[in-house]
Amino acid sequence: MSEPPRIGPQRPLAVGALRAFEGVARHLNFRVAAEQLHLTQPAVSRQIKTLEDELGAVLFVRGTRKVELTGAGTLLLQVVSPFLDQLDATVRQLRSRERRAPVAVTTFPSFASLWLLPRLAAFQQAQPDIDIRISAADAMAGFDDPEIDLALRYCLPKDAPAGSTLMFGEVMTPVASPALVARERLQTPADLARHTLLEEDDQRPSAAYLTWHHWLREKAPPRLAPRGWMYLNYTYQQIQAALAGQGVALARLALVSEPLARGDLVEPFGAAGRLTSPYAYWLVRWPARRERAPLASFERWLLHEAESTREELGAIAAPAASAASAASAAAHAAPPARVAG
Repeated sequence: MSEPPRIGPQRPLAVGALRAFEGVARHLNFRVAAEQLHLTQPAVSRQIKTLEDELGAVLFVRGTRKVELTGAGTLLLQVVSPFLDQLDATVRQLRSRERRAPVAVTTFPSFASLWLLPRLAAFQQAQPDIDIRISAADAMAGFDDPEIDLALRYCLPKDAPAGSTLMFGEVMTPVASPALVARERLQTPADLARHTLLEEDDQRPSAAYLTWHHWLREKAPPRLAPRGWMYLNYTYQQIQAALAGQGVALARLALVSEPLARGDLVEPFGAAGRLTSPYAYWLVRWPARRERAPLASFERWLLHEAESTREELGAIAAPAASAASAASAAAHAAPPARVAG
């Protein structure tokens, strides 16, 4: 009865030995392969010997002046060469993906649409190697979310989590399209009786300072009634309706500085029509975030843009910002709170 065939080693081949084999096979030279692999020539020879023992086959014919592949070596090279190319390409892709891990920002939809996105093109042009992921939602994400680096939120100073940075305060102002103002008189608050008011349909506590009812009590003649009302879900919808000439919006000045600067919107009552609010905009740093250069660069840019917005708001916003800063110092002694959008 004949003996069963002997079974050779079953463990996987070491990638280092395969690299040494591919290097020698490509150059047919042990010395050159060793230099490219940053190994000594004896180390490469040992790896090839180990590989031959593992396979049970001779891979090279070693002459005095030349090295040649055997049939087994040629067969192995046909498999090993594309395998190593694919492995190296995958490693490069993974390393590139890690280097370009996006900076993840969460904020509320209106702030993303009206403040962040219009400014972001300049950052991307200056920093093309930094990717940004924006998640726009009214609900505050949990602090245990590992996918978030920072948040841009709107709240009272006492509700800002510890370590937050004040970006700028809140100023409300009526705005309208130039075409609407040219079509229908709008020089004093009393003229609002001729117009439709665009109102955000919001039941959150912060909305008490954002409503036309609050502004009318402070700025308009008693019992003034507008021609009509249009209720919308979000701030950016109000602004879109105002741009379209559908009515007069009570806007957050910080969020309409761009269309005001372009002349797409106007403040019919100027500084006299502005009201401050105790609410403010904050940069909130996530506890679980991983500090890295792209994140630091993006955060510096955000704070620079926030400083520019504070300058645009001018003296009207300064009292709100100062009050927010003072209250923030006391608030930061308290445990972190959840922040409304």
